Amino acid sequence: MTGPATSIAGSSDEGLGGMGSGGTQFSNTGFSNTGFSNTGFSDAGSGSTELSNTRSGNAGSGSTRSDNTGFDNTEPGGRRRAAVVPAAVIAGLGGWLPGVVVTNDQLAARLDTSDQWIRQRTGIRERRHAGPGWSTGMLAVEASRLALKAADRTEVDAVVLATTTPDQPCPATAPWVAAVLGLSGVAAFDIAAVCTGFLYGLAAASGLIASGHARSVLLIGAETYSSILDPGDRTTTAIFGDGAGAVVLRAGDPDEPGAVRRCLLGSDGEQAQMIQVPGGGSRQRLSGRVAQPGDEYFQMQGRYTYRHAVDRMTESSLAALRQAGWSIGDVDRFVAHQANARITEAVGERLGLAADRTLANIARVGNTAAASIPLLLAESAADGTLRPGHRTLLAAFGGGLTWGATTLVWPDVCAYVGTADAPRGISRPPAGTI
Repeated sequence: MTGPATSIAGSSDEGLGGMGSGGTQFSNTGFSNTGFSNTGFSDAGSGSTELSNTRSGNAGSGSTRSDNTGFDNTEPGGRRRAAVVPAAVIAGLGGWLPGVVVTNDQLAARLDTSDQWIRQRTGIRERRHAGPGWSTGMLAVEASRLALKAADRTEVDAVVLATTTPDQPCPATAPWVAAVLGLSGVAAFDIAAVCTGFLYGLAAASGLIASGHARSVLLIGAETYSSILDPGDRTTTAIFGDGAGAVVLRAGDPDEPGAVRRCLLGSDGEQAQMIQVPGGGSRQRLSGRVAQPGDEYFQMQGRYTYRHAVDRMTESSLAALRQAGWSIGDVDRFVAHQANARITEAVGERLGLAADRTLANIARVGNTAAASIPLLLAESAADGTLRPGHRTLLAAFGGGLTWGATTLVWPDVCAYVGTADAPRGISRPPAGTI
C-alpha cells in the first residue's frame, strides 16, 4: 500500500485488509471491498476506488469528477486516481463557563473539608456552577456559537453532543441545541460515554465525515454536574464543575494540520459500578427495587478510579503514539481529560513526558467531564499555549468504564472562550490577521 495509510475511527489495524490492484478493502468492519457501499462509495473500475457523492451522476471515461471530499480525483493527463478518504479537521473552537464561582472555602463552610485537603487531593481551587435557569443544552449553545464564529460558519451538516447530564432523559439534547442555533433539519444526537464522551464523539464525527454522510460537524462536550452531585458528598462535590466546549470539524486532507487521526477507544462494562448514577434508569425501575436515598446522585469509587484512570490513559496514549509513528519526545502538548491533577501528573510521569508539555485548567474549572478536553483546547488555543504545529496528544478516561486517545498536529485556527459574567470572552485570531 503506497502513500499515507488511512483508517476509520474505531477500527483496528487487524481490521484493515490488504490493498490489491489499487482497490481498497476494509475487512472485519462490515464494509464491502469497494469502501462503503450504500454510503456514496463506489467501484471506479480499472483497479481504482472512487469516493463519489450519491447525488452525482456517473463519471465517464477520462472525465473529472467532483467528489464529496472536495478533492480533485484526477492526475495530470486525466488519469484517475484513488480518492482520498477525508479526515475530520478542526476548523474552530469555542468554550463557555457559567458565572457562579464556587471556591474551596465555600465548600469547606458546609462540608467536612478544607481548601488544603481539596487542593492536595485534586489540584482544584474553584469550579463553576450553572445558576438557576441554565441547563446543559444552554451551555452547549453558548460554546457552539463561539465555535461557529471561530470557524466563520453559520451551518454544519451534523451536531453531536457528548454529555452525562442531558436536559432530560428523553429526547436527546442535541436536536434542541441544533434548533436554537438555527440548524433544524440536520442530523443531531447525544453520546453518553461520561468523561470520555468528547473522544467518542470525535470518533463518531470523524466517521460521519469519512463516510461522506457529512462534510462538517459541530461536536460539543457540555455538562452541568452540579445537577447530579450529592451536596453532602465532599469528594464528588469538590471535584466536578459545569462548562461546555465545542469544535467545528470539516472534511479535509488526512495529512494537513488539524486532521484528527484514528481515535483509539476502549471500554470495560464489568466495572460499570465504579462510576455511576444507580437510580432512575430502567434497570432500577424494572427490578422492583425501590430507589435508595442518594441513588439519584453521581457516585464514584475514588481509589479504584484513580488506578484504572492512570493505567488506561497511559496504555491508550502509548497506543495512539505508536499509531501516529511518534515517540514521546515528539509530543509538544499533552491534553488529558481534567479528572484530577494527580491523575494527569501520574500519566505524564509514566509516559516520561516533561511536565511543561502538559496543559491544565483543572485548578480554575474542576472536572467538567465530557467538556474538559474541548474547553481546555479552546482556552489553550485562545491564550497561545497551544500553537500551530504543536504535535498534540489527547487522552481521556470515564465511566462505563470508557477510555481513549488520539493525536493531531495543531492547526492555525481561531478560538473563543466566554463566561456568563464576561460574555465577550477572549480570542486568538489566526496568524497574520487583525
